[in-house]
Amino acid sequence: MKVLIDADLPRPTADLLRDLGHEATDVRDIGLGAASDDRIAAFARQNGLCLVTGDFDFADVRVYPPEDFAGLVVFVFPDNANRESILRLVGAFFADGAILKRLPGRLAIAEPGRVRLRPA
Repeated sequence: MKVLIDADLPRPTADLLRDLGHEATDVRDIGLGAASDDRIAAFARQNGLCLVTGDFDFADVRVYPPEDFAGLVVFVFPDNANRESILRLVGAFFADGAILKRLPGRLAIAEPGRVRLRPA
């Protein structure tokens, strides 16, 4: 899977996803680290990338229709999450082939112990 990682996720996220066999690009590495959500979303759409973020604004399907994306993944982390726990959750999600097969054109909201896919 080709993935675009938002700036709110830890820097090692791209390396983690590459280790799992995905093509991963961090927005900070392509000059979009401070870009608006709309600009990041447009880049992901135009390049056929699955957008991965912790920014719940991307879960608004009226603004970011999932069918326009190769996948939208919004992670919801506990308030006490540290870098290691965030990377564990991201790694578990991207290691699950069954979920990844269903992801294109959908929004996934992933949190510890639960993944919701929209539309169902």
